[in-house]
Formats: sequence, C-alpha cells, structure tokens
Amino acid sequence: MATNHNHSDSVKASSLARIRSRLPALAAAEQKVAQWVLQHADDVIHMSMAQVARECGVSDTTVLRFCRAAGFQGYTDMKLAIVQDLATPTQLVHDDITEEDDALTIARKVFLSNMQALQDTMEILDGEALARAADMLADARLILIIGVGTSGPIMQDMYHMLFRLGLNVRAQSDSYLQLMEAALVGPEDVVVGVSQSGSSTDPVLTMAEAKRNGAGTIVITGNAESPITQHADVTLLTVSRETRAEAIASRIAQMTLVDALYVILSMRMLSITTRNENKIWKAIIQSQKTL
Repeated sequence: MATNHNHSDSVKASSLARIRSRLPALAAAEQKVAQWVLQHADDVIHMSMAQVARECGVSDTTVLRFCRAAGFQGYTDMKLAIVQDLATPTQLVHDDITEEDDALTIARKVFLSNMQALQDTMEILDGEALARAADMLADARLILIIGVGTSGPIMQDMYHMLFRLGLNVRAQSDSYLQLMEAALVGPEDVVVGVSQSGSSTDPVLTMAEAKRNGAGTIVITGNAESPITQHADVTLLTVSRETRAEAIASRIAQMTLVDALYVILSMRMLSITTRNENKIWKAIIQSQKTL
C-alpha cells in the first residue's frame, strides 16, 4: 500500500519533469506531443485528448501512446497530474476560494460557481438536440441509462424521472453489467450515457457496443470532443470551469439538463404524466395512512 502512495506522490510532484525526462526515448510523433504539452501545460488541463491530438497534428492513439510512454496510465491520469502540479492547494478544493475567506464567503463563492455553470450551460443549449433526444426517448422500446462513479447520481435521477412517465427504463452503473445490457439492445432501443469527462473507458465501450447493435444513443457530457461523443446520435452538453478532479458544478448543470428533458417529455405526454403522478401520490398517501 505504501508503494502505491509513494508512486502517486511522485507523479503529483513532478508530472512535467517526468515528461521531460522521458523525452529523448520517445518516438518522433510522441516527442511532438510531449513538447507541445510542456509548452502548453496550462491549456492541456482544459482540453480533451482529441483536441490535443488536433493541435499536435497527430492521432488520438499517438497522444495515448505518449501518455503511457511518459509513465501515466492514460490521458486523464496525465491531465490530473498536471492539474495537481499547477494548481494551488485551494484550487484543488475550489477554484475561486482563498485561505483568507470566511465560511460565508466560501459558501457564496460555491453558490456563484454553480450558478455560473447553469448560466453557461443554458447559453449553449441546443433546442434541436433536446427535441430529438425527447423524440428518441418517447419512442424507445427500452431506455438504458449508464454511467460510472460520480455520474451515478445523475443516471439514477434520470431513471426516476423517466420511470414516473411510465417509460420502460433501466439504469446500470456496474461496468460489466452495462456492457452486457448494451450487447442485447437493438434498433428500437435507446442508450443514454452520462460522463462528465467523456473519456472514462467503460461508458465509451458501452456506448460503442450499443451503437454497433443499432440502438439510438444519447450522451450527456461536459466535453464536446471527447471519445464518448463519437458514438452519440445526440450530444447534450454542459459547461463548468473547474480545476478540481471531481467537477461538482457540472453535475448540477447535468441534473438540471436532465430535469429540463423530463419536463419536455412530460408536456408531450401530459395526460399520461398527470395520470401517473395521481397514481403515485395516491399510493404514497395511502401508505402513510397505514403507518
């Protein structure tokens, strides 16, 4: 256990130094990526692997090979290491706070950051994409929603909303089970993938499998050029400006986006929505009377 901790500390303390030390041993194309990353470290932390590849004039695979040759598990691992190198200690907690802030100031800055994420997301909302996503969900024989890690709450929230509309919906956060379920979907089904980074391996593999089997695919992500969007019929984007590894404001934006999609669907299915809500509340009230 101690060995892993020391390795992690080493990466955090010297991600850019590590890249420099491996530079002579890299292949020519990988050296090109390494030199670009070293010169644009501040930009890398806000970019996807595809964006870096395009800036360097190489393939995504070359960027991934460079990351692994430099001693990182992958692109996300390298990016997080650089973030931790460059960010101040307070930025790793929240971008806007300082050590001098009192409790109320910190709370206000957190609220403002979350409000900014909602405002930024609202400004890039794509009405056509929302309408198409609503059409796909309304017409689907089966809806499968997938997500891992901190995407789980958004996935579950969406499941609960669509369940109330009487849609045939399932939610799966287990990496293997979601892939197994995606292997069984077909052209009449829709798979929704939730991934803030859009680079997590398991959701990307699951969405690729769903696409191969002819299912409709919807992606909710914070990165328009991430790998998961390559397997999406519809991409719904959220925006946040966060340095920390676990982007919280973006999750709030995603949950709000899901809520908006639910309301759009509810208005299209108003009679069904009203009937189901009445049944649900009647059941809840009756259960409370028996307690």
